[in-house]
Amino acid sequence: MRELILAIESSCDETSVAVIEDGAIILSNIVASQIKSHQRFGGVVPEVASRHHVEQITLCIEEALAEADVSIDELSAVAVTQGPGLVGSLLIGISAAKAFAWAHNLPLIPVNHMAGHIYAARFVQPLIFPLMALLVSGGHTELVLMAEDSSYEIVGETRDDAAGEAYDKVGRVLGLPYPSGKEIDRLAHIGSDTYHFPRAMIHEDNFDFSFSGLKSAFINLVHNAEQRGEELSTENLAASFQASVIDVLVSKTLRACQEYPVKQLVVAGGVAANQGLRQALEEAVEQLPDLTLVIPPLRLCGDNAAMIGAAAHVELAKNHFADMSLNAVPSLAFPTKKV
Repeated sequence: MRELILAIESSCDETSVAVIEDGAIILSNIVASQIKSHQRFGGVVPEVASRHHVEQITLCIEEALAEADVSIDELSAVAVTQGPGLVGSLLIGISAAKAFAWAHNLPLIPVNHMAGHIYAARFVQPLIFPLMALLVSGGHTELVLMAEDSSYEIVGETRDDAAGEAYDKVGRVLGLPYPSGKEIDRLAHIGSDTYHFPRAMIHEDNFDFSFSGLKSAFINLVHNAEQRGEELSTENLAASFQASVIDVLVSKTLRACQEYPVKQLVVAGGVAANQGLRQALEEAVEQLPDLTLVIPPLRLCGDNAAMIGAAAHVELAKNHFADMSLNAVPSLAFPTKKV
C-alpha cells in the first residue's frame, strides 16, 4: 500500500498544499504566491499574509487532491508546518490541517519548516548521512549537521542579519522591487567586484556568520556617494555585495564539511536559488572529492508544501504525531551543537 501524505505549508507569504507519495514523489504541489500583494510595502506584512492564507487554503487543498488524482480515503496522514514563521500565517495552516485530520480520522504530523527545506533535496537524490546542510532562507543562515534522519544540530549560524535579509535590505537601497534577491543575482553577473566589501568573520575559528556589517558598509557607501553627487554602478554594487556574501558562505561551509567529515552537502532555502552561490559551491566542492553536493531545483528552493511532505515521511516512520492541541511555534529552532 502506497504512503500518501497531504502536506500544508503557510509559514510566511506562500500558501501551499502538496500530495507526496512515499516521501520522494510529488503528485501535486500547489503554491499560491502573495508577492504582488506585499511588493508595494517592500516586504511581507503579517496581517495581509494571514488574510491571504484564509482565502487560499481550502482552494489549495482541493486543487492539490484533484491534481494528484487522490481521494481522501487513500491518504495516510496530514502534515503541516509548525514553525518557524509568522504566528498568524502558521495558525491558518495548522487550523486547516487539524480540521482536515480530525474530520477524516487521519494522523497529524507537525514539521519544522527548516527541516522541510533540507528534505527538499530528497526529490533530487536520497540523503546520505552524515551530511551538512547550509540553510539560507529568509531570516535563517545556519549550518546544520545531520547524523541521521530527523537529527539536527546547528554548528554555525548568523549572529545578526541573515543572508536573505541582507539581500532584501540592499535591494531596497538600490530601489529594486521586493523580493530583490533574484534581480541582485542577475545584476551581479553583469558587474564586477570593484567595491570590495568586508568579508565578516571569514577567518574566525568558528562557523558563525554576520551580515549586518556588510549591509551597513553597503548603505554607507551608497549614501555617501549620493551626498557627493557621485554616480555608482548598480551592477558593480550588486556584484561586490554578492561576492562578499558568497565568499563567506562558501568558505565557512567548506571548513565545516572538513571539520565534520560528511558525505553530502545539502544547500537549501530561498537563497539556494542564487545562481552565483550555486556555481561557487559547485566549484568549491571539487576540492573535496568524497563530498556530494545536492541542491534542490529552483521550484523547490522557495517555500512549498512538497518539502514539508518529504520531511513528514521521516516523522511518520518514527510515529511522531501531534494531537488536536498542536499550536504554532513561531521561533521553533534546531538545537545548537554543544562544543
